[in-house]
Amino acid sequence: MKFKTFAIFVGPSLFMMIVFIALPLISVFFQSFYVTQPVIEQVEVESCTAGFLTQNCTTEIKNQPVLDENGKVMTRTTFVGLDSYRNVVQPDRVAAAISNADWRGLMSIDFWKALRFTVTFTLITLPLVIGVGLALALAVNNATKSIRGPVIFVSLLPFIITPVIGALAIRWLFVGDGILTRLMEAYSGQDIAMFAQAWTIELLMLFYRVWHVAPFAFVIFYAGLQTVNQDAVEAAIVDGASRWERLRYVIIPHLMPLIVFVALIHLMDAYRVFEEVVGFRSQAHVISLQWLTYDFMEPDDAGNRAISRASASAMLTMIGIVILLVPLLRRTWRDHRGSSH
Repeated sequence: MKFKTFAIFVGPSLFMMIVFIALPLISVFFQSFYVTQPVIEQVEVESCTAGFLTQNCTTEIKNQPVLDENGKVMTRTTFVGLDSYRNVVQPDRVAAAISNADWRGLMSIDFWKALRFTVTFTLITLPLVIGVGLALALAVNNATKSIRGPVIFVSLLPFIITPVIGALAIRWLFVGDGILTRLMEAYSGQDIAMFAQAWTIELLMLFYRVWHVAPFAFVIFYAGLQTVNQDAVEAAIVDGASRWERLRYVIIPHLMPLIVFVALIHLMDAYRVFEEVVGFRSQAHVISLQWLTYDFMEPDDAGNRAISRASASAMLTMIGIVILLVPLLRRTWRDHRGSSH
């Protein structure tokens, strides 16, 4: 392919990636090293009590922001180095908690609490999504052709639903006097509060993510099953291979590139879990790294946003995603080099 033709096809995509991905990422990286704060001045304020003959007046010094000629608050940007990262990670409190074997103390730090849930959520849902998606693909592939279309349509419905709407739907089924909560209470004879503790909320969030994403894996694997070499399958049958052995030695090796692809997509998406935290309103018990970054961006009572800490949290989230993706990317690169020789 000529370079001009290649540039015509790749150029627009590369330009969009630079504008909407690379440049914002570079901007966030630099913002994590700077803190922008309003300029504060101290002024004397006199306050007097109401009275006709005598008044008691007191003078106190208060801090107030400095306004420019347009009436806007003046700000000052200062280079702080790694202070924003230290404020997020809080290494001093981490060292104290580890030395005292204080797990609760460590989990009281927002970043480590969010990291614990994010990593757990990602690593638990990954095999479940792949397993459920592969099981659905095998079941539909072995079903009669007359029912494949309706089964595929029904299986795709969870993936079509907007994530926040799906999370809210699951929450409404269990929160308070939800339908499923009432059924469980009637069956057990006990009061059940699914949203009163963290572990039940996490279970519902894990269930929702698998329910929502497994159809995506199912479609990918089902398409891959259509390209399986039937001669190899028939040869395995002739050799006396069981159904499990055919799955292990013929089908799964054939689907391995697709399994790696689904794993890559899911890792990147699950590590940025956010919709579940919002939909299940779990901020009091369970938070994620993405939600923590969002929380830093929320204005405080004075209208200020912790942009530097939010940028540091976003960069730490990116580093976590890269660490999780490295093993899969190395495997992909190894398989690519092996097939090219």
